[in-house]
Amino acid sequence: MSDNHARRRAALRDLLRSADLDALLVTELRNIRYLTGFTGSQAALLVRADGEPGAEDGTVFCTDGRYDTQSAAQVPDLERVIDRPSELVLARRLGAEPARHRRTGFESGHVTVDALDALTEAAAGVQLVRAPGLVERLRQVKDADEVEALRAACAAADRALDDLIQQGGLRPGRTELQVARELEARMLDHGAAGPSFDTIVAAGPHSAVPHHRPTGAELAEGDFVKMDFGALVDGYHSDMTRTVVLGEPADWQRELYELVRSAQAAGREAVRAGAEAREVDGAARAVIEAAGHGEHFVHGLGHGVGLEIHEAPALSQRAGGTIHPGMAVTVEPGVYLPERGGVRIEDTLVVRESTPELLTLTTKELLAV
Repeated sequence: MSDNHARRRAALRDLLRSADLDALLVTELRNIRYLTGFTGSQAALLVRADGEPGAEDGTVFCTDGRYDTQSAAQVPDLERVIDRPSELVLARRLGAEPARHRRTGFESGHVTVDALDALTEAAAGVQLVRAPGLVERLRQVKDADEVEALRAACAAADRALDDLIQQGGLRPGRTELQVARELEARMLDHGAAGPSFDTIVAAGPHSAVPHHRPTGAELAEGDFVKMDFGALVDGYHSDMTRTVVLGEPADWQRELYELVRSAQAAGREAVRAGAEAREVDGAARAVIEAAGHGEHFVHGLGHGVGLEIHEAPALSQRAGGTIHPGMAVTVEPGVYLPERGGVRIEDTLVVRESTPELLTLTTKELLAV
């Protein structure tokens, strides 16, 4: 991935020059991973706008002695400094050459007030400028390696759910917690490093709670069972929700499910390059509102997914921005009827020039198990 990391740093340098910044002090670990490949728990990165591709990159990476060997393997193409606290070590570098680092950005969304005071003191003579979201802006559009990691994460989740259903893991008498733990274990069996987030399993009336936490409640005949879960592979997250019925569905369950499935199909169809993010949300929401359930769709349609389970872009009524090829997003409408039950259907997709690429492949037909 070193070539990809170099290209990402080059793209960041373009953003720095456009923002009239001489450098950026990167302290958010996922952004550091994106720019270098480093996966440790303590590091900082100084990216200079005047760097050039190759040996003259000019980027300085800093971590502590615990990660000397690891960083030598993962970050072989950059100047490495082994010292701590890494962000202050690099801030002192800024202060040692104030003319070169006249205006230096910092990740204001990830730096506390106290930390900023320390950075300002260490980088004496340098103007530290709030520069939120620069790396995150680049992360919105995934390259081929990132998409491949997302595919693998989605495949691990698909296979785990298939195993769970085929081997009788969804049945009356089991608890929500048992199902959640089995799903997570099966994702590990299929190559995941862990779950993307705390798995949601919500049965019966609990399925009407969008982010219900699994409990010892037992699954019962006739329940909706809503499962929202994902796998983590190479640092990338998948996200999928499927809702099934234990036993023969009642008429109201079939109607509710078909409504959400139609809304989800409309949302997926709207995920096209050039579409406005709020228009994608609106395409699915209009289907639910037309059926008289607008008040029961209580969240946005979806979100970006990648090194974080929730990242830009947002797909919601208030979202700004345009959808671009290479973005990875979820489409997850839901209708939740208090005290009765709810349905959510969610896929992870990659935006293409025309039809999006669907990464979560489990059927969206109503399953009666």
